[in-house]
Amino acid sequence: MSVTQQQVLDALAKVASPRGVALTNANVLSAITATDGKVFFSINVDAAEARAWESVRAQAEAAVRAIPGVSVAMIALTAERKPGAAPPPPPQPHRHTHGVQPVSAHKPPQSPASPMSKQAEIPGVAAVIAVASGKGGVGKSTTALNLALGLRDLGLRVGLLDADIYGPSVPRLTGIHEKPKLNDDRKMIPIERFGLAIMSIGFLVEEETAMIWRGPMVMSAITQMLRDVAWGTLDILVVDMPPGTGDAQLTLAQNVPLKGAVIISTPQDLSLIDARRGLAMFKKVNVPVLGIVENMSYFQCPHCGTRSDIFGHGGARHEAERLGVPFLGEIPLHMSIRTTSDSGNPVVASEPDGPHAAIYREIGTKVRDQLQGANAAA
Repeated sequence: MSVTQQQVLDALAKVASPRGVALTNANVLSAITATDGKVFFSINVDAAEARAWESVRAQAEAAVRAIPGVSVAMIALTAERKPGAAPPPPPQPHRHTHGVQPVSAHKPPQSPASPMSKQAEIPGVAAVIAVASGKGGVGKSTTALNLALGLRDLGLRVGLLDADIYGPSVPRLTGIHEKPKLNDDRKMIPIERFGLAIMSIGFLVEEETAMIWRGPMVMSAITQMLRDVAWGTLDILVVDMPPGTGDAQLTLAQNVPLKGAVIISTPQDLSLIDARRGLAMFKKVNVPVLGIVENMSYFQCPHCGTRSDIFGHGGARHEAERLGVPFLGEIPLHMSIRTTSDSGNPVVASEPDGPHAAIYREIGTKVRDQLQGANAAA
């Protein structure tokens, strides 16, 4: 059953704003997207009024979810401060004390009011790791998928979350065109492919849909894909992050206690500059950096096997040594990696006995060993 924008507006008209008028008359709603039972929009208010509107956002989400045919509702509260306005008062300390523990003895315990105090484990998921890059175009999504498959080949139960909201690539890389179903608890069931539990925002919207979302909408979507998905029992959940160091990365770090991050870079200086920013960001939020991968490390001719260092070579290795983080490996720029990715049949799955699958498995082994070492130390 398809859901229309008018149905959504009719449901929202029954929700009262703090000003006493219907939500649809409060001049706070963004454009509403309603396709295939998935509804997305934001409520845009002044930052000084944000607390009063949070309960309204929850009521609006409940009203939309109650519409027959709605399977997913992502509603964000966007709070912006007016020019010249004073910042909103800081949040009062919470009584609960759960959250991430300091990573070393010389760092003071985090205040309960810290954003990191909102961290909570995902039930059934032993470890969450992020695959990130400082810039786009470095092959991060291809690496994340093949790394997940390499970890699977080590006998681990692995999930893959495509959190690249603006440019989800996993549907194309895996050849998945179906939509996730809901279980009895109205949680999305990840799609099984190649022995992985896979979820992507790309499963919920059409491939050519422009995701023109403000930061809070991105944060809401990532939170929902973490919490409203029935991940089951996993040893590792690999999260393919959007490039950069913005809202998505911070949201992930604040929501779940990340066990580590893998940074993807190409050898040239421009990519390494951005990789440093990504590495610095994860260190600031106390996320261990599991290491750096040099993707497109060299070009290997598929006909004669000749090697050419198109983007230079060894830059990521030297950067890892300089920064004191592990170097996880080199992945070549090779035709078979590209063609298998474009066809939705990644190289570790389609050519499991080939040299490239062996590289991804070796990187996966180093990641697994670091996670096991961290658990033993803890």
